[in-house]
Amino acid sequence: MTTPTATAPPARPGTARGPVRQGERALAPDLARGAMLLLIALANSAGYFLASAPGVELHPQGFERVYNLLMVELVHARAFPLFALLFGYGLVQLSRRQEQSGASPRQVRNVLLRRGAALFLFGAVHGVLLYSGDFLGAYGLICILFTLLLLQRSERVHRFAPWYLAVGGAYTLVLAALALAGLAGGGSGAAIPVSPFPSATAATYLSSLAERAAEWPVHTLTVLPMILMVWVGAWAARHRILEAPQEHLALLRTVAVGGLAAALAGGLPMALLTAGAIDMDEATAGSAKMLYETTGFFGGLGYAAIFGLIAYALRRKEKQGVIVTAVSSLGQRSLTGYLFQSVAWLALAAPFGLALAERSGSPLLVSGLCAVLVWALTVVAADVMRRLRYRGPAEMLLRRMVYARKAGER
Repeated sequence: MTTPTATAPPARPGTARGPVRQGERALAPDLARGAMLLLIALANSAGYFLASAPGVELHPQGFERVYNLLMVELVHARAFPLFALLFGYGLVQLSRRQEQSGASPRQVRNVLLRRGAALFLFGAVHGVLLYSGDFLGAYGLICILFTLLLLQRSERVHRFAPWYLAVGGAYTLVLAALALAGLAGGGSGAAIPVSPFPSATAATYLSSLAERAAEWPVHTLTVLPMILMVWVGAWAARHRILEAPQEHLALLRTVAVGGLAAALAGGLPMALLTAGAIDMDEATAGSAKMLYETTGFFGGLGYAAIFGLIAYALRRKEKQGVIVTAVSSLGQRSLTGYLFQSVAWLALAAPFGLALAERSGSPLLVSGLCAVLVWALTVVAADVMRRLRYRGPAEMLLRRMVYARKAGER
């Protein structure tokens, strides 16, 4: 691909822009996906070990107070918006690769529709057999909806995606006003607002299956509104914001600072409540929870921007390093890493497994240690697979499902 010159027409969103080498283009998205899995591990392990969503200790003691605060501020409701953004980014990357290989718009659409159907099947199996907090099933449906409604629409349609964030910002201000008014009123007596996670406490694997069969469809429906964040990620991919960060440094810096600042400020009332530092009434606690969940979208944007800036810094040094390469390798095998985590939580925390949640003095802190160790194991395994030129078992299965073409079909 050539770099546009002064006489060449400007590149439309979704096409290559600037002198970006192939290996470098993939660094930021892959690095973000690999690091994202650490955030997801921390969030999901806490939810499984404490059998609640979000996974916070209801009666924290000592360092558990600090851990609760950090998880609410930095992880809970922040990792999954990042997941949605990167999923939307990946959809555009995949469609672009198909176009560059000579596929027609209809063939690109069919590939993505098959991918969505395959992800939904992955999610159904994963959600019932392992972890009902699964996101794959919902993202499979989102992939289908996005492909049919938005993928091949003009830039006039896609330019509305970032405006969703403006609407979210206005809604955030309303929630912040409600939470601050409640705090000013000096109410008290609220419990930490969490939702139960019955399948995590099931005594046998068969009984946990029954619980997950009921939990997974409900959870999947609650995730479908994430299509708006997927759309924002797709808009970013059409402009190659993570693949060519040198062209978007001002935007990335603004989003990194503004997104994380909004997430930290919006999550603070809920974080302080979970840390036992403040008290509030039930109505205010509800507003605080909605505020922390809503500002999580901005936290996901901030994290994505940070990874874009990190990729830019690494490209300037022209050296990735062993750790960055390994984490990026996990990002290229994120589906395998994500599924392995669920196997680990079931084995480590379930009452019919090692039952570490019941045997430990602090399930919250043990969940954090397990999350880091499991994620580190997947990083090492992914790097070994990279050296062996092995794609990853889940990725290979998904590829077979998506590209099982009829005779004569591209």
